[in-house]
Order: sequence, then C-alpha cells, then structure tokens
Amino acid sequence: MALIDLQKISKHYSAQKILTEVDFHVDEGERIVIIGKNGSGKSTLMKIIHGSLEPDDGKRIIQNDLEVKMLAQRPVFEDGHTVKEAVEAGLVELTKAKERYQELSLLLSEDFDNKTLLEEHEKLSRYIEHHNAWNLDDKIERIIQHFQLKQYENKPITLLSGGEQRRVALASLLLQKPDVLLLDEPTNHLDVYMVEFLEELLLKEKFTLVFISHDRYFIDRIATKSVEVEDCKLREYKGGYNDYLRQKEEYLRTLQKQHENLLGLLKRENEWFARGVRARLKRNEGRKERLMELREAAKTNPAKIRKMSVELQREAKHFNRTKSVNKQKMLFEIEDLALKLGDKELLHDFSTRILQKDVIAIVGPNGSGKSTLLKVLLGRIEPYKGKIKRGEFKVGYFDQHREMLDDDKNLIETFCPHGGDRVSVRGKDYHVYGYLKNFLFPREFLDKKIGVLSGGEKNRVALALLFTKNVDVLILDEPTNDLDIPTINILEEQLTNFSGAVIIVSHDRYFVDKIAKKLFIFKQNKTIEESYQQYSEYLELERELNELNKMEKEYTEEKPKEKREKQKVLKLTYKEKIALEKLPLEIEELELLIEEKNNCLADPACYEEIGISKLADELKKIEEEYEEKVEELLTIEEKQEEILASS
Repeated sequence: MALIDLQKISKHYSAQKILTEVDFHVDEGERIVIIGKNGSGKSTLMKIIHGSLEPDDGKRIIQNDLEVKMLAQRPVFEDGHTVKEAVEAGLVELTKAKERYQELSLLLSEDFDNKTLLEEHEKLSRYIEHHNAWNLDDKIERIIQHFQLKQYENKPITLLSGGEQRRVALASLLLQKPDVLLLDEPTNHLDVYMVEFLEELLLKEKFTLVFISHDRYFIDRIATKSVEVEDCKLREYKGGYNDYLRQKEEYLRTLQKQHENLLGLLKRENEWFARGVRARLKRNEGRKERLMELREAAKTNPAKIRKMSVELQREAKHFNRTKSVNKQKMLFEIEDLALKLGDKELLHDFSTRILQKDVIAIVGPNGSGKSTLLKVLLGRIEPYKGKIKRGEFKVGYFDQHREMLDDDKNLIETFCPHGGDRVSVRGKDYHVYGYLKNFLFPREFLDKKIGVLSGGEKNRVALALLFTKNVDVLILDEPTNDLDIPTINILEEQLTNFSGAVIIVSHDRYFVDKIAKKLFIFKQNKTIEESYQQYSEYLELERELNELNKMEKEYTEEKPKEKREKQKVLKLTYKEKIALEKLPLEIEELELLIEEKNNCLADPACYEEIGISKLADELKKIEEEYEEKVEELLTIEEKQEEILASS
C-alpha cells in the first residue's frame, strides 16, 4: 500500500490548467524526482502531495499518522532563535522520546515483566530507530559542521542571508527524518561539498523522498523514479537522470515530427552523458577497488599508501600536461593577485593568463571568493594587491540579480529597444518570437511585462538577451540557478556555440563538466589551482586523496620499540640521497619536453617539418624515461616515508 496516493487530481489557476486527472503515489523507500519546465506544475504537485494545497478535483489518500514535511522556499523561524536553536526546534518530540526511553529502561530494570512498560519501551525504540536518533547530539554537530553553520550557531537566525536560512531549515528537516520528506531545489545555496554530504545522508539513512532539482548528477545518484510534468499530465520513468534521458528519447521517437528539435537536443545530451559520465564512473570504480585492496595491504606496509597517493597526484597532473595551448589573443593577464573581503583574506599570489577561447569554471566552497574574483575581472572592485592587465574586448555579464532587465518593459521592448520586431544574434537576423521560442517562450509572452514573470522566466529572458549582445567574453555568475533542465540544456548549447571566452562561477557539477575546458579551483590555503580535469573527476580524486591521508594516519601508528628497531635498519644510501635531490628536476624537465612534443603533434606545421612518425617515436622514448625516473623516485620516497614513520 502506498504511503501517499493521489487519484485523478486536477488543478487550475483562473483559466490556466496545471494538472488534469493525474495519478501519483509514493511507496516507502522511494526517492522520486519531479521533472518539468518552469511553470509546468512541479511545485503545485509538490504542495498537493504535502497537503498544503487543495486540488480542484480528485482524492489525496494518506496513511494514518504519516509525517510529511516540506522544505519551504522561504522558511519561517521563531523570534529570537539562534541558529542552533532553530536547528533543534523540530527535534522536541525526538528528544522527549529519548528521555522517556531512558526512564522506561530504568523502570524495566526493576520490573522487567511489566507488559505495559515493555510495549511502550518497544514502541519508543522503533520510533527512535526509524528516525535514526540514537546519537542525536553527534548528528546535530555533524550536520551543522557540514552545512557550514558552526560559525553562526549562536547567532540570531534573522541575521543570516536567505540561502543560509534555507540551509538551517534543511538541516533541521534532515535531523527530524519525517516519514516522507519533500524538497524543492535542495541543492540551491549549497556548494559541491555540501551537496555530496546531502547525497550520502539521504542514501545512508534511507529517506523516503520526493524532490524537485535541476542538478542532474544529484538526480542521477538519488532518484529511484522520475516523474515528468508535461501538458498537465504526468509520465513516469524508472531510475535517475540517465535512465530518464534514454526512456524519454525512446518515447519522443514516436512523436519525432512534432518534437524534432527537442529530440535532437535530448539525443546530444544522452550521448554526452553516456560518453563522459560512464567513462569516468568506470575509472572511479577501478580506483575504489584499489583503495579497498590497499586498506588490507597498508596494515603490513603503510608506505604503500604514499605510493598510491603519488600515483593519484600524477593522474591529476596527466590531465594538465596533455593540454596544448595555441597562440591566442590575451584577454586578462593576472600578476600576484590578492583578494580581501573586509578583514578576511580570500586569495594571495595568483598569476595566470586568460585567452580568447578559454572556457573557465571558477569553483570552490561557498564564501571562498569566486564571485569576488568575477567582480575584480569586471573592474567593479579593485584587488587588494596585484595587477590585472586587460586587453581590448567587450564583456557580456550575467548575474543572479538580472541587472540588465527592466521590470516595466515587455519582451518586445526588451529585445527591440529601437522598435520593430527583429533581433540580430551573432550576425543572423531573427524575428523576436523565432528567437525566443528557442528559449521556450510561447508567442503570448511577447507582450508580458518583465515584472510579472517568475524568477526562472526572468533568468531565461536575461540569458536570451545576453546572447544577442556582440561581445568577446561571457562572464556568468551561477547561471543555472532557478533554471529548469530544458533551459539549462539550451544554455549549454548556446555556450558551446559561442566563439569567444567564457568564465563561469557554478556549483552545478554536471554543467561545469559539460561546458568548462579549464578550472580555477579555490583551495583552503587561499590559493587557486588551475586544472584541465573534469570537475567531478577532480572531486573524486580529492576524496580519494583525503581517504588516503586518513588511512596513513590510521596505519602508521607503531609501538615505540618497533619504531626504534626499524630506525636502526632503515636509512637512505648516499646514491639514494643524491637521486632524491636530482630526480624531481629531471622529471620536471621531461614533463616540459613531453608537453613540447604534444604541442608539436597538435600543430600540422610542426609535425610535418619533423615527421609525425619520428616525432611519435621521440615522444614514446621520453615518456618511457619519464616513467622509469618517476618509479625510481617513488621507490626512494617509499623508503623515506618508512624512515619518517619509524622516527
């Protein structure tokens, strides 16, 4: 029997139909994602499931005493509550249940045959177990830490930003663990590390969940079923985002004539997902197997951890070494850049160049300085230290406040400010409706004022307007916020076809993987690491390196006597000491040589002059020498690690 069952539900607002005779049910343990365009009825369906909105027709059947809770877009808290008090506010019943359970345990120790007490004790035990609340204090502390709320825990909740308040509300709901949890865009205002923590928590604690999200990696990892809202109807698909893409493509083939453009877009998305994500998952599974094997091997030889750690770092280096840089126009030359926000240092000593065809994603934790860096590049704020030399170019900027839009103008006035109904996009002339339908706007929207549009619709207008500008560089701050998946697909298509440079700030791992060719990664030590890896690949390697660091601490603890004995036996030879000094420099020279040969192989003028076969043979010999020297260095470093571990 379903926990919640919606039968023949209909809902309309004035003359607009939203849902027409739809059926929907939630079974225990299901994690259902609701997919659809903005305005299709996703949030309406969610509110009807919750019970906070009555349908016009149909029935909502719910099991007795079922606890259904929803994350509000704008949470409300009690006056005067601190952050920690707000997190704990929803846990009163659980706290009382634990206190009563302890009382009953004491009473039963003296009167263990009392059936009434035993029944109540058993009932409370099941209740606490269902909510996974045995170690509630530890869970509160853990979730406050992972959602970056620790620094605010004694601060009044009213002083927090809207995004921070949403994190507080989400933390409280997760701790309460209702029978059915409803989440509308839960990953908004979370950085990637918070999203990964949320994923682990939802899976580990086996939540029954209904959610709306545009985060396609989140959907693919969490959802057991996808329900699409389209044309006032619901259509179910098994599994997460990848399964949805495949099944949706099959369905659209039957309607190919009516949906030719959408089918093409969906097919490209499906191909990208299968090619990029599956290959990455296969690599990750191989590394995870090696980690599990290493756990056992490390018990007898902790130095193996160091070897694998260096191998993972080499794997990350490989991505950056194999990329060639053509001669391109320089847009930004950054020298020794330092950023501060008030007294908080964000960045120091960052130097780089941004070229005319770079596609860069700036990533990192919330509050690390990503948006500040964008504003410095735009010239809106001055850096704390350092220089930025800018070339001659035009910039198109998209931010979360949609500053380019005027609420008093309609769409025609916005796109054709000098009259008429034509718009020029990258040298091509379009009727404004012909262009806007690519951004999913029906003809009747042309006369609508910007001010009456929803947040997602305004974002679509702002993005559509941005691509009409004749610019050399696009700078976008969190462009996927408030967008539905179809619009994000359109945005990705537009960015892929853009011939200039693109610089984005985003927490959307899927979007970054698909668009970015280079990463600027804000690190905890206030530096930026540049990488050519996919972002999800970088995060996976980062997790595994962190795991190795934990393992190293765990397995290198030895008894003082064993340490002394090992110290007497182990020491580097004179030859090994010399090699330890020389090898890193030799390896670095070989890396530069490999990069030079790779660049030549990418340049027809260069490889035709030398001969492609000869060049390939030279590269192979250099790479073999490189591998030998790296292996030699690893062996010596292993021995050195053992000596250090025993000292």
